[in-house]
Amino acid sequence: MTRTDGGDRGSDGARTDGGSEKREYTIDHHLSDAEENVHRVWDNSLDPILTVSDGDVVRFECRDAVDRQLDTESTAEDFANVSFDPVHPLTGPVAVEGAEPGDTIQVDLLDFQHKGWGYTGFMPGEMGLGLLPEDFPDADVHVWDLQGDVGHFVNGIEVPLDPFPGVIGLAPGEDGEHDTLPPRSVGGNMDVKHMTAGSTVYLPVEVAGGLFSTADCHAAQGDGEVCVTGVEAPMFVTARFTLREDMSIEQPQFETSGPFTPTGRDEPMYGTTGIADDLMEATKKATRHMIDHLAENRGLTRGEAYILCSAAMDLKVSEVVDAPNWTVSAYIPESIFPEE
Repeated sequence: MTRTDGGDRGSDGARTDGGSEKREYTIDHHLSDAEENVHRVWDNSLDPILTVSDGDVVRFECRDAVDRQLDTESTAEDFANVSFDPVHPLTGPVAVEGAEPGDTIQVDLLDFQHKGWGYTGFMPGEMGLGLLPEDFPDADVHVWDLQGDVGHFVNGIEVPLDPFPGVIGLAPGEDGEHDTLPPRSVGGNMDVKHMTAGSTVYLPVEVAGGLFSTADCHAAQGDGEVCVTGVEAPMFVTARFTLREDMSIEQPQFETSGPFTPTGRDEPMYGTTGIADDLMEATKKATRHMIDHLAENRGLTRGEAYILCSAAMDLKVSEVVDAPNWTVSAYIPESIFPEE
């Protein structure tokens, strides 16, 4: 199967690199999301389900982040009762032939295809998840209708889709089972929204073969993923693997052309600031101010505003040099709202 992708959004919901260069590839291996291809912890003792040669292309089928506990009919009550033990069903592990500790595995992200739906939600505040659990005692969820490169929210709001894998990484060198929730030096749950189609991710190898896995695909996400979920979606991920014995890194690095705004170009934004003597507190303030703005000016409930912030609001550290206070800014694109 040979694919050629240019620099435009495709009807499958994938977005390519935005440039004129085309990427051609043949898929060498297909991994479904069948149970025998799924694991739920990082563990370097797991046998690889596939060993690939340098340059091979693999198409991974990934389940959603909470492993099929939700569907298109799910409600806030359903989301409140989701089990996070375990979370992140990982497709893999895949060994790269010849990879040894100290090497780097280059992962070229070629294509993403969503399955037409996803969800964004926040858990009951008592669970302590997300940026503002103290502000939202009750769970809520929005199930997205994903059509091509757009996700449909309430009130006619449309969020551009730029899929990426929330979890992408290798097995850690430390023996034993390791939770998938925190990221590590070998990658994992990094949630870097710019690891889109056309990007290249470099992962440091700590065990023979590297043992690559991916999961937790997002059709879209704001920088920060503030309510603890992006637009979580089951998805296909296509990637090429290259062994880089000439490259040694301590933690993941990547090359990307973005998009660095939701549409991939500079566009009007509405921004709020958070100013405090602690970066996390400043982040919370910026987010709260944006939630206030959306509730007061865009006809959203505070819960809807929190969900939209997680899907489409970007956080930036604007200043860390003017002690004793630091500035975090939050940005929401005006293009996602219907014209008045």
